[in-house]
Amino acid sequence: MTAPQDPCLTALVASAIGRPAAAEILDTLDIDPRLSGEAGGTVSRAVFAMALNAVLFHDIMGRVPPGAAYVAERRAAGLRILFDHGALRTIDFGDGQTGALPAGHRAFARILEPLGYTLAGLYPLDRLKMTGRAYAHLDCPEAVPQFFVSELHVERFSPEFEAAAHRVFDATRDVLDVQATRALAAFAAEGSADLETAIAALPQVVAAFDRTHPVPSLSDYQTLLGESAEAAWIATEGQSFNHATDRVADVEAVAEAQKALGRPVKDAVEVSASGRVRQTAFKAQPVKRTFRTEAGEVVLTIPGSFHEFISRDRFIDETGVERLDLRFDSGNAQGIFKMTGAG
Repeated sequence: MTAPQDPCLTALVASAIGRPAAAEILDTLDIDPRLSGEAGGTVSRAVFAMALNAVLFHDIMGRVPPGAAYVAERRAAGLRILFDHGALRTIDFGDGQTGALPAGHRAFARILEPLGYTLAGLYPLDRLKMTGRAYAHLDCPEAVPQFFVSELHVERFSPEFEAAAHRVFDATRDVLDVQATRALAAFAAEGSADLETAIAALPQVVAAFDRTHPVPSLSDYQTLLGESAEAAWIATEGQSFNHATDRVADVEAVAEAQKALGRPVKDAVEVSASGRVRQTAFKAQPVKRTFRTEAGEVVLTIPGSFHEFISRDRFIDETGVERLDLRFDSGNAQGIFKMTGAG
């Protein structure tokens, strides 16, 4: 239950994950006062977007123990997490839908665009036979986390891979219901929705960031894994956050400190072509997943999600305005994707 005097952000997050968890995650994240202080019976698209991100951050912290331990240490030191972006992976068959979903990134563009996000960058990930898209928020680009949505192009792989991908993903469900559709339509038309409508919609929007296709067979999983670790990851984890990213002042110092604690940090920091964006990450958390076989079910330990760190420098753009460099880098992204490459 939420109290009438709650700010909109608190009311939304509490309705999705409960009041104790909401209080914890909202105290953990460094949230712009424009978002945390909004109150009344109407929710802006930016606040709903921040609520969605807070719930998804809470979810991934429950799945990535090294990330949760790092976050707990930051909180104990009186510091907060500046949530930079979350990343998810999608499947694109090149012709038609992915099960009941629009193909690839379109499954999430239909959610993100009504919430005020715009396509901010297109990143070829050719080594992985994928394309990445960055979505930044129009109203609060530096304060509302971005989404990095990648799609895997099935038609670039072998016929055997394509057949296995169809068997795995053709039964993908669309979990957005009428309440979510109503709220997204309001956000798209007005830039806001009434609080009750937003609260009713949030669980369905959150549910879209999960695996919504059936448990894959072991043979299909192995076929996908043989050509693409990324496709195999999507087969088990779906559209859940692949990683969440903490924006820090000095990513190199953070990496060294985490290595000193014995945590599984990437060997090298990825540096963008401009030199202004630097990224590293914990290695993927091992998870146990069930697969179907002709003899029954089998459980394997495979790579799950992970926690990432990023430093972004400010620069003077072509109009003479100083900005935070919110862009991504194809080389960086492909390096970070290797965190889930084992298994």
